[in-house]
Formats: sequence, structure tokens, C-alpha cells
Amino acid sequence: MGEKDYTGKDIKVLEGLEGVRHRPSMYIGSTSKYGLHKLVDEVVDNSVDEAMAGYCTDINITLNSDGSVTVEDNGRGIPIDTHPVYKIPTVEVVITKLHAGGKFDKGSYKISGGLHGVGISVVAALSKSFKVVIRRDGKIYQQEYEIGKPIYKLKTVGNCDKGQTGTTITFTPDDTIFSATKFDFSILETRFREIAFLNKGLKINLADKIADKKEVFKYEGGLLDFVKWVNRTRQPIHAKPVYFLKEQDGVFIECAVQYNDGYQENVLSFVNTINTIEGGTHVVGFKTALTRAINDYGNKNKLLKDGNFTGDDVREGLTVIISVKVPEPQFEGQTKTKLGNSEVKGIVDSISMTSMTEFFEENPQVARKIVDKAIEGQKARNAAKKAKELVRRKNAFSVGGLPGKLADCSSNKTEETELYLVEGDSAGGCFSGDTEVALADGRDVSFKDLVEEYKKGKQNFCYTIKSDGSVGINKILHPRVTKKDAEVIKIVLDN
Repeated sequence: MGEKDYTGKDIKVLEGLEGVRHRPSMYIGSTSKYGLHKLVDEVVDNSVDEAMAGYCTDINITLNSDGSVTVEDNGRGIPIDTHPVYKIPTVEVVITKLHAGGKFDKGSYKISGGLHGVGISVVAALSKSFKVVIRRDGKIYQQEYEIGKPIYKLKTVGNCDKGQTGTTITFTPDDTIFSATKFDFSILETRFREIAFLNKGLKINLADKIADKKEVFKYEGGLLDFVKWVNRTRQPIHAKPVYFLKEQDGVFIECAVQYNDGYQENVLSFVNTINTIEGGTHVVGFKTALTRAINDYGNKNKLLKDGNFTGDDVREGLTVIISVKVPEPQFEGQTKTKLGNSEVKGIVDSISMTSMTEFFEENPQVARKIVDKAIEGQKARNAAKKAKELVRRKNAFSVGGLPGKLADCSSNKTEETELYLVEGDSAGGCFSGDTEVALADGRDVSFKDLVEEYKKGKQNFCYTIKSDGSVGINKILHPRVTKKDAEVIKIVLDN
């Protein structure tokens, strides 16, 4: 068709939810496993919004034997009164109209977990069957849909106690849309455990009738339980986590921090219960405050011997859960899991700095352990820097024509250096008993002591040079003291 043939008749208008079925990936990311589980998330998000608003305490999710999913809550129930604009029951508006719901009105939900999502209208559009049951005002209401279109009008199907309120939604994904319609229990389990941790006291029941599995998630400790759960396979260096919950300019920040004896940092961040796996301004604000707070405490108490810590120093062994609630979050990144609100950085920085400073002053023993951990990180960083410089010197020497078998020394003081003559390359990595080794935990341990620790079952790590020339951390395998066969005669070279 030529350019001149492009006319108004070529423009197709997709009414209502037709566009969702025509381009589902625009609304749920994909039609694979990710998009399938996104449907459950969208329905549960509505229940979580009720919980965050203080109206819901229990959410039940059931994977039924017929392939459908049921989500039930004890919130207020979706409104059933006639909508002032569309002149149909409000519940029907919510299910059949895109971008319809209380979360777009600040008066209904100040904070919403599903604001970046698509709502239950998209779930209905991509389901071959969709049923909603509402308990409200002493009555039970019901309506069913097929691919987003109502089969019959909302009707009353029974009575209930006036205090018995809530919404139950059962849907069956359309197998002509999705490449697979079998739900993965473990994916749902991970997500709903996070939601329960982030909403202290909320009870979430997850059941799989096909696999006959059940899980119950309820955590009265909230983020304190969360950080301890993340560290369950690690050894914390302080039993009492750093914790604070504060609000500034309508933004709430809740944070739990606990260090362990490892070397990796583990930062889990959430915005309105959404897992921001790419981080964002809230994470940047916290990291900035963490480095400054630890440096301030260390300097104030004269604990720093080698200058200020870097961010990497203070984050070795760090486990932190950061949860912020933002009225109008702006998400960035390819998967929309990175917070972009610039004002949040300053708010989180300010609150985190004040809160951690207060905690350190009130808990000096915990503060000292955290500073000591950062000192280890600082020593390790300096050791890595020396190792890297050693590699660069070695490369420079080889260019200058020094023998390839000659191993460079780490000191230019003659009283600290020795020459070892060994048989074969494999013996070149052995040491005498009094040779000190810089470990990744910041200690300088003699080889004799290292061997003794190994015999007692302690695993140590050291810095090593990778094949690409970068510095990495590896386990020390089978340390042993080299047997000394003979003293070498002293030779003096005189010009």
C-alpha cells in the first residue's frame, strides 16, 4: 500500500479492554510466566492497599485444582453503589474500565502498592472466567465476567453479618493468551512473604490444592523479622538490628540494618511494597547517610586510624531492608523497578542520618562492632590496593627484562625480605612459618597460625589476582608450612 493510500479507515480504535487483549505485554510485561503471575499480584495489590489503609488483616490466596486462582480479603469490599458518571455499579466500573479505582484518588488511598500496575480490569480482560463476590452492608453480592465482559448484572446472592466485609475474586487465565497457565508456588511464596514482612501483623495464607501445599505468613516484628530472616544463614555480629520508622513531607521510611561476618552487601529496597530491584533515589539516600553516620561516630570517638571509610568499607557484611511509602512514586528503568523521585533522596538521607546517629549514641556496643567491621573492610581495601600495585609493578618488571620466574617482594626494606630457592613452580606458593598473610577479614596472620586455624576447621579468605588482572577474594586451600631443607650461604656482591 502506498503512502497516499494511508487514510482514516486505516486507523483502528480498540474500545474498552480490547486493547489489553490485543497487546497484553504492554500491560503485564509479557504473556509468559512473569505476566501470568502478574495477574495474581494485581488482585492481591488491591487487598494490600486495604491493609495499608488499615481496613484489612487477612488475605487468602488459593491455587485451585481447576487452574483458577482465588484471592479473598476481609477489607471493606469493593463499592457496589451506582457510579455517578457511568450509572452502573461501581464494582463493574472497576472491573471493566482501565485506570478506574480508589488508588487514583488521594482521598481513598494515600499510599498504594499497585499504582504503577494495571488493576483488576486487565486481570478480567485476560481471564476466560472472572467472578467477584462482595460482602458489604450485611449482604453478599456477585457478578461474573468472560474476557472482561459481564455475563449478568450485579446481583444479591445472600446475607451476612454487617461486620463481615471483604472481597473474593476468582479468575482463570485465558490459555489463548498465555503460553503457560500453571502457577509456580515458589514465585508466589516469595512475593507474599515479602508483603507480610512489609506489612507488620498482616496475615497471608497461601494454599495450592493441586500440590497440597500451604504456607502462612504473618510477622509481628515486621522489618526486624525480615532482616533477621535474610541473615538466617549468616552469623550476625550484633543481635540488635538498627531500626527506625519516620515520616517527613508525606514520605514514610522504615529501615532495619544488621551486619554479619561476611563480605557481601545485601540491600533489599521497596517502594509501597513494590520490590525495587534496581534501587533508586531511596537507596542512594540511605547509602550516603550510612557512610557519613559511621564516619562521624568513628571520628568522634577517635576510632579511625587510617582516615575516613569509603562506602564500600561500611557496606561489607551489610544487610539492610529499606521500605519507603511515597504518595506519587515515579518509576524508571527497563522493568520499572527503580525509584526516580529526586525529593526522596534528600528525605531518606536526612531521616537515616539522624536515626542512625541517635541509635549509635544509645547503643555504643553495637556502634563499636559496626565500626570495627568497617575497619576490617578498610584494611581489606588497602590490602587489595597493595596487591593491585604489586601486579602492576610485576608487569612493569617483566617489560624491563627481569627473569620471569622471579617473584617480586612486597617490601623494599632489606630486614623484612628473604630470598627462597624452591624446586618447581608449585613450591613457589609456599611460605615459611613466620611469613604474614593479609586476609580478607583485615587480619595479618602468620602462616604458622594460618595452618593451625585451618586444622581447627576455620576457613579463611585472601585476596588473589584473577586471570584478567583484577583483584578477587578466594578461599585459602590446604595451607601448609614449607619444609626448610638447608640454610643458604650468605653472599655479598661488591662492585
